[in-house]
Amino acid sequence: MSEPGSKPSPPHGRPKAGEPPPGGGLAYSTDRGSTLLNVNGIEVIYHHVILVLKGVSLQVPEGGIVALLGGNGAGKTTTLRAVSNLLAGERGAVTKGSIELRGDRIEALSTAEMVNRGVVQVMEGRHCFAHLTIEENLMTGAYTRRDGKAAVAQTLEKVYGYFPRLKTRRGSQAAYTSGGEQQMCAIGRALMANPKMVLLDEPSMGLAPQIVEEVFEIVRDLNQRERVTFLLAEQNTAMALRYADHGYILENGRVVMDGAAQALADNEDVKEFYLGTGGAKDDAVRKSFRDVKSYKRRKRWLS
Repeated sequence: MSEPGSKPSPPHGRPKAGEPPPGGGLAYSTDRGSTLLNVNGIEVIYHHVILVLKGVSLQVPEGGIVALLGGNGAGKTTTLRAVSNLLAGERGAVTKGSIELRGDRIEALSTAEMVNRGVVQVMEGRHCFAHLTIEENLMTGAYTRRDGKAAVAQTLEKVYGYFPRLKTRRGSQAAYTSGGEQQMCAIGRALMANPKMVLLDEPSMGLAPQIVEEVFEIVRDLNQRERVTFLLAEQNTAMALRYADHGYILENGRVVMDGAAQALADNEDVKEFYLGTGGAKDDAVRKSFRDVKSYKRRKRWLS
């Protein structure tokens, strides 16, 4: 695990990733470990004056699941928007640093060009087309495809295989489906574009715990079977670390800690500040010196 201020180390893949995917896939990334996305020291400013990201660096390996962790306002969504080039709609811009996809600079590309390169973002809050049916929503994700109706139909059936609930509700208007079904629809719509990497923003927001677990299980299945790479922003730290390979913790627009998911889950600072847990043997000390210890840790993280 890196110390605050140090250059983030490359994420490490899950051991099962080397196994061939059963029956082909939606994306065709098979070399886990090579760097798919490299974000190097970016700064993002909104409205020409509001500095939100302050030198964020991270790496996403091909075929990996990487989690961006932190509270509201930490910079997670802005980081995803910087990668997918959705900042312009919010009057934001990358003013320093670089973003590379397989070694190519992508800061100047449009969002449509990013989709053509296989990078698709699932927005926070799901954003399904309320007046369209579930299947019509899914088909909008294939708008940029040029490989024929048969290939699109095959992908649609594969999406229904991962989300059988969507197949049952495919004729229903999205506005009249549950939050969990809308989240599944949003992820399925992204998969219809045959992505190499999905940027997933707050997938657990507003969902019941059992639905959250179901969504994350599907994300892991897609990653392992289809080799879809995921960069996800999530406030539910415990859930994200269960399914991710590597995590980056953001505070106030900076990466303050990163490491393998299990190492972060075992870290005492992460347990205290993000998981709300602590060892019983430390309870007496924490009760007496909690404010002092918290101040020292916070100061070290942000220095």
